[in-house]
Amino acid sequence: MIQNKSLKDSAHISLRKSGHMLLQTMYKSSGGRRPKKKIYHRVRELDRVMDLQKKPSLILRLKSIIESQRNQCLLLRDLEKEVGFVQKWNYINAIERYPMIFYVTSDNGNPPAVMLSKEAREIAAEEGEVRLEMEPILVKNLRKLLMLSVDCRVPLESIDFIQDELGLPHDYKDSLISKYPEFFLVKPFNGRDYLHLENWDSSLAVTAREKGLGYKNPERTSKDMNFYGPFAFRLSFPPGFRPNKSYLEEVGKWQKMEFPSPYLNARRFDISDLKARKRVVGVLHELLSLTMEKRLTSAQIDAFHSEYRLPAQLLLCLIKHHASNTSSSSVSSFLLRKDFLDIFTPAPDFIYLQVCVYTFKYVHA
Repeated sequence: MIQNKSLKDSAHISLRKSGHMLLQTMYKSSGGRRPKKKIYHRVRELDRVMDLQKKPSLILRLKSIIESQRNQCLLLRDLEKEVGFVQKWNYINAIERYPMIFYVTSDNGNPPAVMLSKEAREIAAEEGEVRLEMEPILVKNLRKLLMLSVDCRVPLESIDFIQDELGLPHDYKDSLISKYPEFFLVKPFNGRDYLHLENWDSSLAVTAREKGLGYKNPERTSKDMNFYGPFAFRLSFPPGFRPNKSYLEEVGKWQKMEFPSPYLNARRFDISDLKARKRVVGVLHELLSLTMEKRLTSAQIDAFHSEYRLPAQLLLCLIKHHASNTSSSSVSSFLLRKDFLDIFTPAPDFIYLQVCVYTFKYVHA
């Protein structure tokens, strides 16, 4: 068989270990010249935070399963039905390790069952009040999520996919969507249920980037290589990254380049245009900003591919523009680096769920 493409048109990606840091190297062929290589540095503090989140996420998942039961009690033999055979053992280990959260009972010859401890139930009872305080924020973020799409509508299944990341309650279709008919409407389209935006609000069409970036000294670049201007993004390069002069010049040009608002309709722009490509970065930045922890998995981002007119090679686009990618587990997650780390420092404009704080307090003690 004769191949249509020669080897010089192919790219080879390899992984290698250097000390304790995993480096991803991409080789690009260019005729007879020596191939260039790019090294992507792992940010250990981000990977560590992701690892620390695994246990609280598992505990919160088990809490939700227990609360969904009729008697707020789950038979251990039914745990496998909820989480699968493999994950079952991780949950059993958590139950045994954290008796201050979970209580196991097997009285009067009944099969063993798990329920929340008294302290955990008291904390969980406050969750409703916290969610009520968060309701205006959740409604606003859900409206902005729809405003980012080309037709101001998103499949309900896509919203379900990032429901926890958005901080939405499990009954959000009844408690939020039905409660605000002036903002939301569920209608079928092409055989699927879509959430439609009823009214456009121009005051919401302001991105988190625009709110958080100062516009003073537009021609000034700080020591951390951040350029301050109306079209710049806040950058935070990983430790060990040493850009040369030509690279910084290119970054400076890109930071100064104007681009359309992510809230403008994507149909108006040609994706081959550099400004339109920068707009895609703005769309992804805004999407991540709407989540509670400023992160989504690559699969979750891809769920909005059609509605947001995202590029086909989304992964390469994210890596090219230095979005933080952590793949310490089998799932690849993308996040806003500094915003993600800032979440774990109390901020006046962020309301923590009491149960989440409770689990972090005991799991990481």
